[in-house]
Amino acid sequence: MPINPLDNSTTGSATATGGATQRQQGILGKDDFLKLLIGQLQNQDPLSPSDPSQQMGQMTQFSILEQISNLAQSQQAAASNDYDQQAVALIGRTVSYTRSDGTAASGVVETVTFTNKGPSLTISGEAGIPPVAVTEVR
Repeated sequence: MPINPLDNSTTGSATATGGATQRQQGILGKDDFLKLLIGQLQNQDPLSPSDPSQQMGQMTQFSILEQISNLAQSQQAAASNDYDQQAVALIGRTVSYTRSDGTAASGVVETVTFTNKGPSLTISGEAGIPPVAVTEVR
Protein backbone atom coordinates (compact mmCIF):
# COMPACT_ATOMS: atom_id res chain seq x y z
CA MET A 1 0.00 0.00 0.00
CA PRO A 2 1.62 3.30 -1.03
CA ILE A 3 2.04 6.01 1.60
CA ASN A 4 1.20 9.58 0.67
CA PRO A 5 3.77 11.84 2.40
CA LEU A 6 1.71 14.90 1.48
CA ASP A 7 -1.45 13.62 3.17
CA ASN A 8 -1.99 15.97 6.09
CA SER A 9 -5.18 14.39 7.32
CA THR A 10 -3.46 13.65 10.63
CA THR A 11 -3.54 16.21 13.38
CA GLY A 12 -0.72 18.65 13.85
CA SER A 13 1.39 20.55 11.40
CA ALA A 14 4.56 19.66 9.58
CA THR A 15 7.83 21.37 10.33
CA ALA A 16 10.66 21.96 7.93
CA THR A 17 13.10 20.27 10.29
CA GLY A 18 11.47 16.82 10.07
CA GLY A 19 12.47 14.23 12.63
CA ALA A 20 10.79 13.18 15.85
CA THR A 21 8.26 16.01 16.01
CA GLN A 22 6.71 14.95 12.73
CA ARG A 23 6.72 11.25 13.60
CA GLN A 24 5.01 11.98 16.93
CA GLN A 25 2.26 13.79 15.04
CA GLY A 26 1.93 11.03 12.42
CA ILE A 27 3.50 13.02 9.57
CA LEU A 28 6.33 11.59 7.50
CA GLY A 29 9.36 13.66 6.62
CA LYS A 30 11.46 13.21 3.52
CA ASP A 31 13.97 10.95 5.32
CA ASP A 32 11.13 8.68 6.44
CA PHE A 33 9.74 8.60 2.91
CA LEU A 34 13.11 7.61 1.43
CA LYS A 35 13.50 4.82 3.98
CA LEU A 36 10.07 3.47 3.10
CA LEU A 37 10.76 3.70 -0.63
CA ILE A 38 14.10 1.88 -0.28
CA GLY A 39 12.47 -0.79 1.90
CA GLN A 40 9.73 -1.24 -0.66
CA LEU A 41 12.25 -1.64 -3.49
CA GLN A 42 14.39 -4.10 -1.49
CA ASN A 43 11.43 -6.26 -0.57
CA GLN A 44 9.62 -6.42 -3.88
CA ASP A 45 9.43 -9.67 -5.80
CA PRO A 46 11.89 -9.47 -8.75
CA LEU A 47 9.58 -11.68 -10.82
CA SER A 48 6.63 -9.38 -10.16
CA PRO A 49 7.95 -5.83 -9.80
CA SER A 50 5.65 -3.09 -8.61
CA ASP A 51 3.77 -0.87 -11.01
CA PRO A 52 6.15 1.71 -12.61
CA SER A 53 3.40 4.35 -12.67
CA GLN A 54 2.95 3.89 -8.92
CA GLN A 55 6.70 4.36 -8.39
CA MET A 56 6.65 7.47 -10.59
CA GLY A 57 3.79 8.84 -8.50
CA GLN A 58 5.74 8.24 -5.31
CA MET A 59 8.84 9.93 -6.73
CA THR A 60 6.71 12.89 -7.80
CA GLN A 61 5.27 13.14 -4.30
CA PHE A 62 8.77 13.02 -2.84
CA SER A 63 9.91 15.77 -5.21
CA ILE A 64 6.98 17.94 -4.18
CA LEU A 65 7.69 17.27 -0.50
CA GLU A 66 11.32 18.26 -0.96
CA GLN A 67 10.39 21.51 -2.76
CA ILE A 68 7.88 22.41 -0.04
CA SER A 69 10.58 21.81 2.59
CA ASN A 70 13.02 23.99 0.65
CA LEU A 71 10.39 26.73 0.33
CA ALA A 72 9.70 26.62 4.08
CA GLN A 73 13.41 26.93 4.82
CA SER A 74 13.71 29.88 2.43
CA GLN A 75 10.76 31.63 4.04
CA GLN A 76 12.21 31.05 7.50
CA ALA A 77 15.56 32.52 6.40
CA ALA A 78 13.82 35.54 4.87
CA ALA A 79 11.82 36.13 8.06
CA SER A 80 15.00 35.90 10.14
CA ASN A 81 16.72 38.37 7.81
CA ASP A 82 13.78 40.79 8.12
CA TYR A 83 13.92 40.49 11.92
CA ASP A 84 17.65 41.29 11.88
CA GLN A 85 17.11 44.30 9.60
CA GLN A 86 14.38 45.63 11.85
CA ALA A 87 16.73 45.38 14.84
CA VAL A 88 19.47 47.26 12.97
CA ALA A 89 16.96 49.97 12.01
CA LEU A 90 16.52 50.72 15.73
CA ILE A 91 20.09 52.01 16.09
CA GLY A 92 20.00 55.67 17.14
CA ARG A 93 16.27 55.54 17.94
CA THR A 94 14.78 56.19 21.37
CA VAL A 95 12.78 53.19 22.54
CA SER A 96 10.78 52.07 25.54
CA TYR A 97 11.28 48.48 26.61
CA THR A 98 10.57 46.00 29.37
CA ARG A 99 13.55 44.73 31.34
CA SER A 100 13.85 41.05 32.26
CA ASP A 101 12.66 41.87 35.80
CA GLY A 102 9.46 43.34 34.35
CA THR A 103 10.24 47.02 34.93
CA ALA A 104 9.81 49.58 32.18
CA ALA A 105 12.74 51.58 30.87
CA SER A 106 13.67 53.73 27.90
CA GLY A 107 16.81 54.83 26.15
CA VAL A 108 18.66 55.11 22.87
CA VAL A 109 19.62 51.96 20.99
CA GLU A 110 23.41 52.08 20.68
CA THR A 111 24.35 48.75 19.11
CA VAL A 112 22.93 45.51 17.82
CA THR A 113 24.85 42.30 18.44
CA PHE A 114 23.97 39.11 16.58
CA THR A 115 24.08 35.93 18.62
CA ASN A 116 23.00 32.37 17.93
CA LYS A 117 19.69 33.27 19.64
CA GLY A 118 19.12 36.29 17.38
CA PRO A 119 19.82 40.01 17.65
CA SER A 120 20.54 41.58 21.02
CA LEU A 121 20.27 45.33 21.64
CA THR A 122 22.39 47.62 23.80
CA ILE A 123 20.15 50.44 25.01
CA SER A 124 21.77 53.34 26.90
CA GLY A 125 24.60 51.09 28.06
CA GLU A 126 22.38 48.13 29.04
CA ALA A 127 23.31 45.14 26.88
CA GLY A 128 21.48 41.92 26.12
CA ILE A 129 18.00 43.28 25.46
CA PRO A 130 16.01 41.23 22.92
CA PRO A 131 14.13 43.26 20.29
CA VAL A 132 10.85 41.66 21.40
CA ALA A 133 11.23 43.56 24.71
CA VAL A 134 10.82 46.89 22.86
CA THR A 135 7.34 48.28 23.46
CA GLU A 136 7.62 51.67 21.75
CA VAL A 137 9.88 53.36 19.21
CA ARG A 138 10.07 57.15 19.11
